Amino acid sequence: MTRIAILGAGSIGQLLCWQLRDHKPVLLGRSPAPDTLAHTDIKDEHHSFTPEYRPLDKARLDDIDLLIVTVKAYQVLDAITPLLQDLPADCAILLMHNGMGPHLELAPLLNGRSLLLGTTSQGALKQGLWHILHTGKGLTQIGLLCGDADSGKTKVEPLLDKIENSEWVDDILAALWQKLAVNAAINPLTAIHDCRNGALAAEEYRGLIHAIVAELVKAAAADSIVLDETTLLERVYKVIKLTANNFSSMHQDIAHGRQTEIDAINGFVVKRAQANGLEAVANLSMLEQVKSLLPRR
Repeated sequence: MTRIAILGAGSIGQLLCWQLRDHKPVLLGRSPAPDTLAHTDIKDEHHSFTPEYRPLDKARLDDIDLLIVTVKAYQVLDAITPLLQDLPADCAILLMHNGMGPHLELAPLLNGRSLLLGTTSQGALKQGLWHILHTGKGLTQIGLLCGDADSGKTKVEPLLDKIENSEWVDDILAALWQKLAVNAAINPLTAIHDCRNGALAAEEYRGLIHAIVAELVKAAAADSIVLDETTLLERVYKVIKLTANNFSSMHQDIAHGRQTEIDAINGFVVKRAQANGLEAVANLSMLEQVKSLLPRR
């Protein structure tokens, strides 16, 4: 059986821990060990189980085959780098966070380990430190960025087996860019204008949403990722409609005075555009406006 560890005990980390409970995953974190992990499912039925929990400051890692990383994008490098010396040489790492970017800095540090990337539209909300509410069953996609494809795919088979509506994607970067388009269009605008997702269906936002997506398509193309602008816009507006009553994660971060993932969303578009001699004016505006909403750190 693949030995799985989950780094990051937030809502998605706890959700994956519950979904993988038959594989006895190890939950890594800094909080005191939970007596039980409570899970309220889509049908409002309540469950609990006790996972193996290892405090990060003294965690044994030499038995781990797959490390799933569910911390925020801006935490990825600081969270993983101290662990690399203790992970087995053949341990695969799977990043699952909003936005893009950490993979570019992490890949050169892995000494040949397989690096997988994933994205999920599953919804989960923390009801307490060790209690999550599963709010949505959206699509989960996982694929290989670098390393041994057969080994990497084998190690994530438990996720593909246990997570409903999940799939292996050969071109995971294209899939992540598509998800990025949705986040880049919706998250910053809801944060800036203090509104629910559904408000973005208004005509006043249409021009800016189109500009954000158009710049993203050009930035992706410069990195040899071909995306269809019309299809992406349709996807953005579909998500706006389906999640009309929701507040985006970035809106919630701003509302609670937390650091956002704007650097890994619109900021990533700006970086990739500039790296290839392009401008991304609309995305840069989103980046600067969201950063201005929080005190300097």
